Amino acid sequence: MKIKIAVVVAATVLTNIWGLQEGTPLEKSIKNGKLIYEELCISCHMGNGKGMGSMIPPLAQSDYLKKFPNESIAAVKFGQKGKIVVNGVEYNGMMPNPGLSNEEIADVMNYIQNSWGNVNKKMVTVKMVEGIKKP
Repeated sequence: MKIKIAVVVAATVLTNIWGLQEGTPLEKSIKNGKLIYEELCISCHMGNGKGMGSMIPPLAQSDYLKKFPNESIAAVKFGQKGKIVVNGVEYNGMMPNPGLSNEEIADVMNYIQNSWGNVNKKMVTVKMVEGIKKP
């Protein structure tokens, strides 16, 4: 019995050391979303998610993400044009459609919604993204 327990403990420790533990679906999605963000979004929204002054709205601690989750997903899915208000500041710019798949959109949204002070444990799913229609 002691040998079985030791083997289980050793396997658990090695799994954690080697990074073989899969994590939750949300954790996996956030990890994938970070890679997408770093490739496509970081140049405008910056590494800290604070955007670019009055030109590009912040994603960090953004009230817009919380108040308008479907519109936020639509902006990533179809691009964004026209006025929006984020944290009390009006923005009237244009974000091009990044050409992501529904899974990539879900992943990047999960990353954004759980970074820079944003917390949203309700996972954005592919099914949710599929349900978002062009405004």
